[in-house]
Amino acid sequence: MPSLTLNNDESHTAMGSTALSMAPGVDKSQVKGEFIVADGESFALNCKGMSYRFHVDEKTGDLRSDHFGGLVTEDPAIPGTTPPYGWSSTSHLRREFPELGKGDFRNPAVFIKHHEGFTVSHFKYQSYEVVDGKPEFSEMPATFGEADQVKTLILRMYDSYSHVAADLIYSVFPEHDAIVRRVVLTNKSENPVIIEKLASLSIDFPYAEYDMVGLRGEWARERSQFRHKVEYGMQSFGSNTGYSSHFYNPFLGITSPNTTESHGDAWGFSLVYTGSFIAEVERSPHGLVRASIGMNKYQLSWPLQPGETLASPECVAVYSSSGMGGMSRNFHRLYRQNLIKSKFVNETKPPLLNSWEGLYFDYDESKVEKLATTAAGLGVKLFVLDDGWFGVKHPRIDDTAGLGDWTVNPDKFPNGLKSIINKVTQLPVAGSSEKLQFGIWIEPEMVSPKSELYAKHPDWVMSAGLHDRSETRNQLVLNLALPEVQASIIDSITLLLKDANNSYVKWDHNRAIHESSAPQNYHANILGMYKVFDALTSRFPNILWEGCAAGGGRFDPGVLKYFPQIWASDNMDGIDRINIQFGTSVVYPLSTISAHVGAVPSHVTKRTQSLEFRAHVAMMGGSFGFELDPDKLDETERKKIPSLIALAEKINPIIIKGDLWRLRLPEASNHPAAMVVSPDGSQAVLFAFQMLSTTMHETPVLKLQGLDTAARYNLDGDKVYSGATLMNGGIQFAFNGDYDSKVIFLQRL
Repeated sequence: MPSLTLNNDESHTAMGSTALSMAPGVDKSQVKGEFIVADGESFALNCKGMSYRFHVDEKTGDLRSDHFGGLVTEDPAIPGTTPPYGWSSTSHLRREFPELGKGDFRNPAVFIKHHEGFTVSHFKYQSYEVVDGKPEFSEMPATFGEADQVKTLILRMYDSYSHVAADLIYSVFPEHDAIVRRVVLTNKSENPVIIEKLASLSIDFPYAEYDMVGLRGEWARERSQFRHKVEYGMQSFGSNTGYSSHFYNPFLGITSPNTTESHGDAWGFSLVYTGSFIAEVERSPHGLVRASIGMNKYQLSWPLQPGETLASPECVAVYSSSGMGGMSRNFHRLYRQNLIKSKFVNETKPPLLNSWEGLYFDYDESKVEKLATTAAGLGVKLFVLDDGWFGVKHPRIDDTAGLGDWTVNPDKFPNGLKSIINKVTQLPVAGSSEKLQFGIWIEPEMVSPKSELYAKHPDWVMSAGLHDRSETRNQLVLNLALPEVQASIIDSITLLLKDANNSYVKWDHNRAIHESSAPQNYHANILGMYKVFDALTSRFPNILWEGCAAGGGRFDPGVLKYFPQIWASDNMDGIDRINIQFGTSVVYPLSTISAHVGAVPSHVTKRTQSLEFRAHVAMMGGSFGFELDPDKLDETERKKIPSLIALAEKINPIIIKGDLWRLRLPEASNHPAAMVVSPDGSQAVLFAFQMLSTTMHETPVLKLQGLDTAARYNLDGDKVYSGATLMNGGIQFAFNGDYDSKVIFLQRL
C-alpha cells in the first residue's frame, strides 16, 4: 500500500469504508524520522526506540492493533491464526477501541447505557487529523510539549446507531518512547446516555507469555512492587476509595517473563488521575492478552446529555527493551520535562525541618520559635509548621476539631501568624548567607464536625441520603464537585497565603470517601479538586507546594501536575523507606519524593537505625529534611546534622535532574543499591545499603550502570577507575553491622 506522510498542519478524512483496503504497512523510508505516518488506512506512531501501529479494517471500520513494542518499519507478520468459529466473532482479534455487544466478549474499553436501555455500541472509524504539539486539555491534568517535542494524532470514530462520537487522541513523545492517549466521548443524539465505563487506553498484545506488574500497599507501607504471571481469565486491581489511594497505584506494567531491571521488554501504563481507577488484564481463551486502565467503572455512571462530552484521563504508555529500569527512566524524564508545571521542578530543594513528630499538637509561639532557631543553627533552610496552628471557636489542639477554619489560633499565636512567620524568616541559617524560610501545613479538602465551617454548611460534605456520615480521624470530606466549595477553599487559602512570607505549603488529605450522593460524584469531586489545585498553584507560583495524603495515599501523576513533590509515607523508618522509595521510583522520579529523617525509635515501627543510615535513605528523595526535635538528640548526633545537610545539598542537584539505575532491589537482596547519574554523565551518586550483617561472610560485588565505559571516574575524591571497570568488575563494600549504608560521589575526569 502506498503511504502518505502528513504535513503537520494537514487534516485528512478517509474515504467511505468500501474504499478502504487492508494496510500491509509503511516502508522504512517513509517511517524514518517521522513521528506520525498515516494515510487513513494505517497509522504508525514512532519514537526513537518504539513503534505503535494499528489499521482500519476495510469491512467493519474497526480499528485493529498491529504492534506496540520495539521500533519496526512495517506491520509485523502477525495476522492472527484463530478462525472465527464458535460463539465469538471478534474475540480472536486485536482491537484498538473495543466495545461490548458485537461479538467481542472480552473486557471492553467503553460501555454505554443508551436512552432506550440497551448497552450495545458499534464505533466505526471516520477520519483523522495530525497536529503540531498537543491540544490543550484544561479539564484535567495533562502532559504538555512544544511542537518539536510532541505530535498528536486524533482519530474520529462514530456509532451511527446511537449517535455517540469517540475521539481517540494519541500524543507521541519520541524522546521518551511514550504514547499518551485519552478518549473524548460526545453525545450527538437527542437523548441522554450513561457512560458506565471509559478506559483511557486498552491494548491487545499478541499471544505470548507475560507478567503483570503493579504497586501495592497501605498506610505506612506504600508502593511495594508486585509481579506475577498473566493467567487465563481476568486479573485486576484498583481503588474504590475515591482517590488513587495507598492500596494500589494507578500504574500497570506488562513484561516478558525473563525481563529484569536492565534487560527485556517492559511496557508501562500510568494513569494521570487522582480518583478511583481500575487496571485490568485479561488473557482470552484464544491466548491474547488485553490490558486496560482508566476510571473506576463502579464510581462513574456519568450522565451525558445531548451535546455534552466526557473526557477520560490521560494514560501515559511507555515501552523499553532495557527492562524495568529503562521503562522507569522513560517515565521519569517525561514527567519531569512534560507533566509537572511548577517552576520548582528542576530546582534543588532546601533542606527542611517539619515540626510534626517533634512537637505534634503541643506547641505555641515560643516553642515554634525555639525549634526554628535550633533548626537554623544546624543549617536547615526551611522550617515547616505542621498541623495544629488554626481554629478560633474550635481550636486545633488535637485531631478532633478545627479543620475547615483556616484562621490562626489566638491562644497559640496571640500576635497572629505573621508574627511567627516574621520571626522565623529573620533567623540566619548557619554556614550560609540565607535566612530561614517558612512553610505551613493545610488540609483544605476536609472539615471537622466540630468546626465553624461545618456548623454553617453541613450540606457541603460528601454524604449519601440518610446514611450516617462516616468519620475517619474525626473528619469528613468536603464535596469539591460543588462550585461553592471550590470557591470557599480558594478564597480561604488565598487569604491565608497572600501578603505572608510563606515559601512552602504541605497540602494534606487524611481519609477516603465512604459515602457519595451518586456514582458520578466521585469523578466530579476530582474535577473540582483539580480546579482548586490549578487556581491556587497559578495564583501562588512562587510557593513550593507538596502533596500529602496520610503519607503517600495520593502519589500519582494527577497531583504531580500541580505539586512537584509528594510526601511518600508517614513511615520514616529507614528500612521501610528503602522499600517505599524503590517502589515509588518504578514510575515516579526521585526528584518528586519528599523524605525526612525521623526520630528513633521510629514512631511507626518502633525500630532504631543510626542517624547516618536514616539520612542516607532520605537523601534519595528530591526533598530532604528532618522531622524531629534536634534538642532531644544527644550532642554527638546533633553535631552530625550540619555535615549530613551538606552532603544532601551536594548530591541534591543530581537527584533532581539525574537518571536512576536500580542496581539491586530491596525485595530481592540484603544489599539494595541504586545509582543516579547526572544528565551530562559528569557526576553520579551511589547509594548502597546493608540490611542485616552476616558474621565471617563476603559481601556481594556491586556492578554499576549508566557510566561511560571509556571515561575515568574519581570515587569520593580518592581512587580512580574506568567506567568499564566499575560496570564490569564492580565494587565491594565492607559494611559495619546491621543497617549500614554508603553514599559515594562519582566525578568523571
